[in-house]
Amino acid sequence: MTLSLNTRKIDEVVIIDMNGRLTCGEPQMMLRSTLRHYMDDGCRKFVLNLGGVSFVDSSGLGELVAARNSLATHDGQINLLGLKEKVRDVLIITRLVCVFESFDNEAAALTALTA
Repeated sequence: MTLSLNTRKIDEVVIIDMNGRLTCGEPQMMLRSTLRHYMDDGCRKFVLNLGGVSFVDSSGLGELVAARNSLATHDGQINLLGLKEKVRDVLIITRLVCVFESFDNEAAALTALTA
């Protein structure tokens, strides 16, 4: 299963709904180009809805970290939303769970970015 992305914007926050597997290659590049497109347009606040993501490999994790670091240098932020158990476990094992703020509902993720 490949990765599909659906983007929407609520006020100044870009929400990227993701479905499939965030892995090396096309899925990783698709996420990178989507984030860059919005960052080039001046967007600095993102919610990545991973509720439909069944698997993340090391390249996918690397892309999440690279995006977070890139946004941090531009006073931006990424929040994660709807982590499935398998994806949450990978973030815990790699200790990246401490790097990202994650939320179970969209309203909380948005509020954290706009507060």
